[in-house]
Amino acid sequence: MTPPLPRTGPLTDLRVIELGQLIAGPFCGQIFADMGADVIKVEPPGQGDPLREWGREGFPLWWSVVARGKRCITANLREKQGQDIVRQLVAQADFLLENFRPGTLEKWGLGYEALKEINPRLIMIRVSGYGQTGPYATRAGYASVGEAMGGLRYVMGEADRVPSRAGISLGDSLAGLYAALGALAALHHREKTGEGQMIDATIYESVLSVMEALVPEYQFEGYTRERSGSILPNIAPSNIYTGSDGMVIIAANQDTVFARLCEAIGQPALKDDSAYKTHVARGQNQKALDDLIQSWTAPQTIDEIEQTMITNGVPVGKVYRAADMLSDPHYIARDSLTAVPSERWPGLKQQNVFPKLSATPGQIRWAGPTELGSHTEEVLTELLNLTPDQVEKLRASGIV
Repeated sequence: MTPPLPRTGPLTDLRVIELGQLIAGPFCGQIFADMGADVIKVEPPGQGDPLREWGREGFPLWWSVVARGKRCITANLREKQGQDIVRQLVAQADFLLENFRPGTLEKWGLGYEALKEINPRLIMIRVSGYGQTGPYATRAGYASVGEAMGGLRYVMGEADRVPSRAGISLGDSLAGLYAALGALAALHHREKTGEGQMIDATIYESVLSVMEALVPEYQFEGYTRERSGSILPNIAPSNIYTGSDGMVIIAANQDTVFARLCEAIGQPALKDDSAYKTHVARGQNQKALDDLIQSWTAPQTIDEIEQTMITNGVPVGKVYRAADMLSDPHYIARDSLTAVPSERWPGLKQQNVFPKLSATPGQIRWAGPTELGSHTEEVLTELLNLTPDQVEKLRASGIV
C-alpha cells in the first residue's frame, strides 16, 4: 500500500531503518517520520509490534500514533536471510534505530561495529533502559523503572502515599526525544566529516536530565526533594483550585502578578499583608493562601474564574481532558490536533507535528498500516531489487 500523501518536511532526503518495538524507539521513529524522513519499520513476521493490539478492546489506537507516516515490513531477524535484509537496507540508510536489550543485535551480527563496515556514514540510534555499557546494561528496562531510577517517581504524588506515576509512559517518550536530538546532532557532525557514529540513549538518563537541581541540592545542602502533590513547596500561589464545575490552575507567585490576583479576587489589601507581601512570606503561608483563593473560586464556574484572571493579567488555565482539547479555539487555530488519513479510523484526530517549522513544516501522511507487512513487497522490490516472486518465496519460508 502506498501512503496517500507525499513526504514533506526538512528530513525528506533521509532514511531510517527502525527495529524494535513498543514505545521509546518507535516514538523516536515517529518524530523522524513526522519531519519527512522515510522510516521503514521492521517487524517480526506473524507477530508484529505489540502496540498493534494495545488499547481498549477493539480500539488499538495507540498504534495509529506511533506508526504514523512509516512504511512497515516484516523480517525474521533471528534468521540469516532476515539479517541480510537489514544489512542491505542499512547500506542505503542514514540511521538505524533500535531498542532491543543491549547485546541482542550483536548476537545477530547486526551490532554497530558490523554495520559501520557496510555503511561508515551510518548513524546508529540505540535506545535502552540503562545503556550499552555499565553493570546494568543487560537488564530489561521499562519506562516505569527508568522513571524510578532517574528520580522522577519519588517526587510524584502526595506526601502521605507511595509515589504516583504519570498517566503516560513519560520515560519512554523522553528517551525517544533525546535519541532524536542526539541523532540530529550526529547528522550535523557527519555533514562536516562524513563520519557516522552511535547514539546511546537511555530511559533513566533521559529522566535524570529533566530533574533540575535535585542532585546538587542534596550534594551541597543535604536537601532531598519530597512529594508535594499539586504544589511546589514555597512557590505560592501556584496550585489547582476547584470551581463549581471543574478545576483550574492559577499561577501568581511573582510579586507583581500576585498584586493583580489580589485585585481580581476583590482583596487588594492582601498584597501589602505581611503574611503575603513577599515571595518568601507567601511560601511560608502557602496553605492559608491556597485556602483563601479556594474560598473565592469555589462558588464560581471555571469559565468565570478564567475570564476574571485573564482580565486581570493573571496566568490561568483549565485542567484539560481530550474533550476540552477537541473544542478549544486555540487548539483549532493552531491546528494542534489534526485529521490524519487512516484505513481504519475515518476522521481520526491526533496531536499534530511538533515543533512547528516556518519554512519546512512536517506532515502526518497517514496513521500507519493496519495490515502487518503492508510495505514488505514495495520496499524489497524498490530498494533491494528483488522480484515479487523472490519476495513471495521469502514470505513462504517465514523470513518476511
